[in-house]
Amino acid sequence: MPRPRTRPLVAVLATLLGLTLLGAPTAAAAGPPGDEALPGYTIVLPELAPLEVDGAPTRVITGVSGSAGYAIEVPPHWNGELVMWAHGFRGNGAELTVDPPAYGLRERFVEQGYAWAASSYDRNGYDIASGVRSTRELAKEFGRLVDKPSRVYLAGVSMGGHITARSLEEYPSFYAGALPMCGVLGDHDLFDYFLDYQLAAEALSGVRAYPPGPDYAETVLPQIYAGLGLAPNDPTISTPAGQQLRAATVLDSGGVRPGADASFGFWKDFLFTLAIPSDEPTPVEGVAADPGLVAGNIGTDYEPDKPVALDEVVQRVEPVEEQIRESRSLTPVAQVIGRPKAPVLSLHNLGDLFVPFAMEQIYAAEVAEAGRSELLLQRAIRTTGHCEFSPVEAGTAWDDLVRWVEDGERPAGDEVLDPKIVADPAYGCRFSDAAAYAAAGPVSEDDTRRLFEPCPAS
Repeated sequence: MPRPRTRPLVAVLATLLGLTLLGAPTAAAAGPPGDEALPGYTIVLPELAPLEVDGAPTRVITGVSGSAGYAIEVPPHWNGELVMWAHGFRGNGAELTVDPPAYGLRERFVEQGYAWAASSYDRNGYDIASGVRSTRELAKEFGRLVDKPSRVYLAGVSMGGHITARSLEEYPSFYAGALPMCGVLGDHDLFDYFLDYQLAAEALSGVRAYPPGPDYAETVLPQIYAGLGLAPNDPTISTPAGQQLRAATVLDSGGVRPGADASFGFWKDFLFTLAIPSDEPTPVEGVAADPGLVAGNIGTDYEPDKPVALDEVVQRVEPVEEQIRESRSLTPVAQVIGRPKAPVLSLHNLGDLFVPFAMEQIYAAEVAEAGRSELLLQRAIRTTGHCEFSPVEAGTAWDDLVRWVEDGERPAGDEVLDPKIVADPAYGCRFSDAAAYAAAGPVSEDDTRRLFEPCPAS
């Protein structure tokens, strides 16, 4: 039977990420006649004051094209190259909004002479097809409004990382280089991971409640917590059931690695909320509204198998939308098959258990299978928050990508597929911002660096 629509990536995510990170718009504007939002949507454009570069202002252009809002910024001494920015998940609401590049990248781009452009996409929800097409169409619009760029880069965060990876395969000759950050590079495997967490927790707690009903949040979830010996807002894990759930989640999210156990305490409550049913009105429909419809765990091998033999007790679930899950077409949860034709430099938070580090491992394995590993470099950052990067980490990655694309200087990266390397206590130190760690305060939603031990002085 169909599953009730749950909240994987809806209001909770918008609150968690905070649209401050994603660059929330500050004012609304209507699109020009004849180029309007799709039914049910309202386009909200940002008010972006021009930046000053070498004593002259940038040129900021906002508008509506192809039922999507956009923002463009061109520096006074444009080098002829363009960076497309792909934003993360917006929830399933009716407002289409536009982000400027985050982590100081907006300023970095224009100071280096690059123009940038960002689309709202023409609809919300988890819709990779919309993001891929809207971003490509905006690049065309840039050519009409400004000039045809000599080279186009693509960068994106979270769902925007998924859009970035699929765009490289959808338009293999268009983008010159890509910078996905905290990206959903494992496509539907992310939603399998969410399902694994829910079903493993139910099996270990002795509370079977899948698919979740309307009483899940108020009645069932407290029973699951009690069965696991866990408590909301408390990272303490002292029971065998809770410890096994933590171990299973660590292995499912990328394997034993620095900060993983502490990150479980940070993320466990949020991961439980993803199963809470939602009845919020939304213009989003189908898989874009509930990407969990493509999730399944038939054939999944759960580890560890002690003290409870999870493979024997976990409920098995088939994908509701098997055909969409297996499709190679450009769908809302589009597959990424690991065949980039341009250099890709990817950043990922080592302790992120929302879009876990395993996404990088899945993508690396696919790229290797396709014989294109020379086009992929990946970097682990010792943070736990989703998309938690410092301007130094993001900016260094961008500069290295540019040198790789334009000068052929292939930069360094981290090995992600060797479990022994990933488990090393110093893993992730090479590209993590030491100054950001030194300046870090107590662990909070915005700063998780102190969940990791200090890196070796060398």
